[in-house]
Amino acid sequence: MKDTFKHRGMRNHLAQLLEEKGIADKKVLDAVREIPRHLFMDSSFEGHAYQNKAFPIAANQTISHPFTVAFQTELLQLEEGQKVLEIGTGSGYQTAILLTLKVKVYTIERQLELFKKTNIFFKKMGYRPKKLIFGDGYKGLPEQAPFDRIIVTAGAPEVPKALLSQLKVGGRLVIPIGFDEQIMTLFVRTTEKEFSKSEYGSFRFVPLLENKN
Repeated sequence: MKDTFKHRGMRNHLAQLLEEKGIADKKVLDAVREIPRHLFMDSSFEGHAYQNKAFPIAANQTISHPFTVAFQTELLQLEEGQKVLEIGTGSGYQTAILLTLKVKVYTIERQLELFKKTNIFFKKMGYRPKKLIFGDGYKGLPEQAPFDRIIVTAGAPEVPKALLSQLKVGGRLVIPIGFDEQIMTLFVRTTEKEFSKSEYGSFRFVPLLENKN
Protein backbone atom coordinates (compact mmCIF):
# COMPACT_ATOMS: atom_id res chain seq x y z
CA MET A 1 0.00 0.00 0.00
CA LYS A 2 1.00 3.59 -0.64
CA ASP A 3 0.07 6.91 0.89
CA THR A 4 -1.71 9.03 -1.72
CA PHE A 5 -3.38 12.45 -2.01
CA LYS A 6 -6.68 10.62 -1.65
CA HIS A 7 -5.56 9.18 1.70
CA ARG A 8 -4.39 12.62 2.84
CA GLY A 9 -7.76 14.07 1.95
CA MET A 10 -9.45 11.34 3.99
CA ARG A 11 -7.17 12.16 6.93
CA ASN A 12 -8.11 15.83 6.70
CA HIS A 13 -11.77 14.83 6.81
CA LEU A 14 -11.10 12.56 9.82
CA ALA A 15 -9.30 15.36 11.69
CA GLN A 16 -12.27 17.65 11.00
CA LEU A 17 -14.63 14.98 12.38
CA LEU A 18 -12.51 14.60 15.53
CA GLU A 19 -12.52 18.36 16.03
CA GLU A 20 -16.32 18.36 15.74
CA LYS A 21 -16.40 15.59 18.36
CA GLY A 22 -14.46 17.77 20.81
CA ILE A 23 -10.73 17.27 20.17
CA ALA A 24 -9.29 20.78 20.55
CA ASP A 25 -5.49 20.28 20.61
CA LYS A 26 -4.28 21.47 17.19
CA LYS A 27 -1.03 19.49 17.49
CA VAL A 28 -2.99 16.26 18.04
CA LEU A 29 -5.23 17.02 15.06
CA ASP A 30 -2.16 17.77 12.92
CA ALA A 31 -0.66 14.42 13.95
CA VAL A 32 -3.88 12.66 12.84
CA ARG A 33 -3.57 14.48 9.49
CA GLU A 34 0.04 13.36 9.14
CA ILE A 35 0.05 9.67 10.13
CA PRO A 36 -1.12 7.22 7.40
CA ARG A 37 -3.43 5.05 9.52
CA HIS A 38 -4.22 2.72 6.60
CA LEU A 39 -0.60 1.50 6.57
CA PHE A 40 -0.98 0.22 10.14
CA MET A 41 -3.86 -2.08 9.13
CA ASP A 42 -4.55 -5.05 6.91
CA SER A 43 -4.96 -3.97 3.28
CA SER A 44 -8.51 -5.33 3.24
CA PHE A 45 -9.52 -2.43 5.55
CA GLU A 46 -7.79 0.26 3.49
CA GLY A 47 -11.02 1.82 2.24
CA HIS A 48 -12.35 2.15 5.78
CA ALA A 49 -9.15 3.24 7.56
CA TYR A 50 -10.22 6.85 8.06
CA GLN A 51 -13.60 6.12 9.55
CA ASN A 52 -13.88 6.56 13.30
CA LYS A 53 -13.87 2.81 13.90
CA ALA A 54 -11.67 0.19 15.55
CA PHE A 55 -10.39 -2.69 13.40
CA PRO A 56 -8.83 -6.08 14.18
CA ILE A 57 -5.07 -6.48 13.88
CA ALA A 58 -2.86 -9.47 14.78
CA ALA A 59 -3.11 -11.55 17.99
CA ASN A 60 -6.82 -10.80 18.63
CA GLN A 61 -6.00 -7.15 19.27
CA THR A 62 -7.45 -4.00 17.70
CA ILE A 63 -6.35 -0.64 16.37
CA SER A 64 -8.38 1.82 18.46
CA HIS A 65 -10.94 4.33 17.18
CA PRO A 66 -9.13 7.49 15.99
CA PHE A 67 -11.23 9.49 18.47
CA THR A 68 -9.97 7.31 21.32
CA VAL A 69 -6.35 7.75 20.21
CA ALA A 70 -6.78 11.51 19.92
CA PHE A 71 -8.67 11.74 23.22
CA GLN A 72 -6.00 9.86 25.18
CA THR A 73 -3.24 11.85 23.52
CA GLU A 74 -4.96 15.15 24.30
CA LEU A 75 -5.38 14.13 27.97
CA LEU A 76 -1.61 13.61 28.23
CA GLN A 77 -0.98 17.33 27.52
CA LEU A 78 2.34 16.52 25.90
CA GLU A 79 5.29 18.87 25.68
CA GLU A 80 8.15 18.41 23.23
CA GLY A 81 11.01 16.30 24.58
CA GLN A 82 9.03 14.65 27.37
CA LYS A 83 9.69 11.03 28.31
CA VAL A 84 6.60 8.91 27.63
CA LEU A 85 5.88 5.28 28.51
CA GLU A 86 3.30 3.55 26.31
CA ILE A 87 1.77 0.29 27.56
CA GLY A 88 0.45 -1.71 24.60
CA THR A 89 2.23 -0.89 21.34
CA GLY A 90 -0.34 -2.78 19.28
CA SER A 91 -0.29 -1.74 15.62
CA GLY A 92 2.02 1.16 16.44
CA TYR A 93 -0.46 3.85 15.35
CA GLN A 94 -0.65 5.48 18.79
CA THR A 95 3.16 5.27 19.02
CA ALA A 96 3.48 7.09 15.69
CA ILE A 97 1.10 9.83 16.86
CA LEU A 98 3.25 10.30 19.99
CA LEU A 99 6.47 10.40 17.95
CA THR A 100 4.98 13.02 15.64
CA LEU A 101 4.47 15.18 18.74
CA LYS A 102 8.24 15.01 19.32
CA VAL A 103 8.34 13.13 22.61
CA LYS A 104 10.67 10.30 23.64
CA VAL A 105 8.62 7.10 23.52
CA TYR A 106 9.32 3.88 25.41
CA THR A 107 6.71 1.33 24.36
CA ILE A 108 5.91 -2.18 25.64
CA GLU A 109 4.01 -4.93 23.82
CA ARG A 110 2.86 -8.17 25.50
CA GLN A 111 1.94 -10.13 22.35
CA LEU A 112 5.03 -11.58 20.65
CA GLU A 113 3.38 -11.78 17.22
CA LEU A 114 2.46 -8.10 17.35
CA PHE A 115 5.83 -7.10 18.79
CA LYS A 116 7.69 -8.73 15.90
CA LYS A 117 5.34 -7.37 13.25
CA THR A 118 5.37 -3.82 14.59
CA ASN A 119 9.15 -3.83 15.09
CA ILE A 120 9.63 -4.66 11.41
CA PHE A 121 7.03 -2.08 10.37
CA PHE A 122 8.64 0.71 12.43
CA LYS A 123 12.01 0.08 10.80
CA LYS A 124 10.43 0.08 7.34
CA MET A 125 8.58 3.35 8.02
CA GLY A 126 11.41 5.09 9.87
CA TYR A 127 9.55 5.41 13.19
CA ARG A 128 12.10 5.44 16.00
CA PRO A 129 10.84 5.06 19.56
CA LYS A 130 13.60 5.19 22.18
CA LYS A 131 12.78 1.58 23.04
CA LEU A 132 10.30 -1.02 21.74
CA ILE A 133 10.13 -3.79 24.33
CA PHE A 134 8.51 -7.23 24.45
CA GLY A 135 7.31 -7.51 28.03
CA ASP A 136 4.66 -7.18 30.71
CA GLY A 137 3.05 -3.75 30.72
CA TYR A 138 1.77 -4.26 34.27
CA LYS A 139 5.39 -3.94 35.46
CA GLY A 140 6.11 -0.81 33.45
CA LEU A 141 9.77 -0.04 32.77
CA PRO A 142 11.42 0.69 36.13
CA GLU A 143 14.94 0.89 34.68
CA GLN A 144 13.91 3.95 32.62
CA ALA A 145 11.66 5.60 35.24
CA PRO A 146 10.53 8.18 36.09
CA PHE A 147 8.35 9.22 33.16
CA ASP A 148 6.68 12.54 32.42
CA ARG A 149 3.69 10.78 30.92
CA ILE A 150 2.31 7.21 30.82
CA ILE A 151 -0.42 6.04 28.44
CA VAL A 152 -2.12 2.64 28.66
CA THR A 153 -3.91 1.45 25.51
CA ALA A 154 -5.71 -1.57 26.97
CA GLY A 155 -8.34 -1.90 29.69
CA ALA A 156 -7.27 -2.79 33.23
CA PRO A 157 -9.51 -3.59 36.24
CA GLU A 158 -7.42 -1.14 38.28
CA VAL A 159 -4.37 1.01 37.77
CA PRO A 160 -1.15 -1.02 38.20
CA LYS A 161 0.73 0.34 41.21
CA ALA A 162 4.03 -0.11 39.36
CA LEU A 163 2.91 2.46 36.79
CA LEU A 164 1.92 5.02 39.42
CA SER A 165 5.30 4.60 41.09
CA GLN A 166 7.11 5.26 37.78
CA LEU A 167 5.42 8.63 37.22
CA LYS A 168 7.26 11.88 37.94
CA VAL A 169 5.77 14.38 40.35
CA GLY A 170 3.59 16.52 38.10
CA GLY A 171 3.34 13.64 35.63
CA ARG A 172 0.13 12.40 33.99
CA LEU A 173 -1.03 8.79 33.54
CA VAL A 174 -3.97 8.04 31.22
CA ILE A 175 -5.57 4.59 31.54
CA PRO A 176 -8.95 2.99 30.74
CA ILE A 177 -10.18 1.27 33.93
CA GLY A 178 -12.88 -1.41 34.06
CA PHE A 179 -13.89 -4.84 32.79
CA ASP A 180 -16.36 -5.08 29.87
CA GLU A 181 -16.46 -1.31 29.59
CA GLN A 182 -13.81 1.08 30.83
CA ILE A 183 -13.78 4.60 32.24
CA MET A 184 -11.00 6.75 30.81
CA THR A 185 -9.08 7.85 33.89
CA LEU A 186 -6.37 10.44 34.41
CA PHE A 187 -4.00 10.27 37.37
CA VAL A 188 -1.75 13.25 38.12
CA ARG A 189 1.07 12.80 40.61
CA THR A 190 0.73 15.85 42.85
CA THR A 191 3.41 14.87 45.42
CA GLU A 192 5.66 11.87 46.02
CA LYS A 193 2.79 10.10 47.81
CA GLU A 194 -0.37 11.72 46.43
CA PHE A 195 -2.29 11.49 43.16
CA SER A 196 -5.34 13.30 41.85
CA LYS A 197 -7.84 11.28 39.80
CA SER A 198 -10.26 12.45 37.09
CA GLU A 199 -12.70 10.39 34.99
CA TYR A 200 -13.69 11.09 31.38
CA GLY A 201 -16.49 8.78 30.26
CA SER A 202 -16.90 5.24 28.92
CA PHE A 203 -14.77 3.49 26.30
CA ARG A 204 -14.17 -0.09 25.17
CA PHE A 205 -10.67 -1.59 25.02
CA VAL A 206 -9.17 -5.05 24.76
CA PRO A 207 -7.90 -6.23 28.19
CA LEU A 208 -4.41 -5.45 29.44
CA LEU A 209 -2.71 -8.83 29.83
CA GLU A 210 -0.54 -9.56 32.86
CA ASN A 211 2.20 -12.17 33.04
CA LYS A 212 1.22 -14.17 36.14
CA ASN A 213 4.52 -16.09 36.23
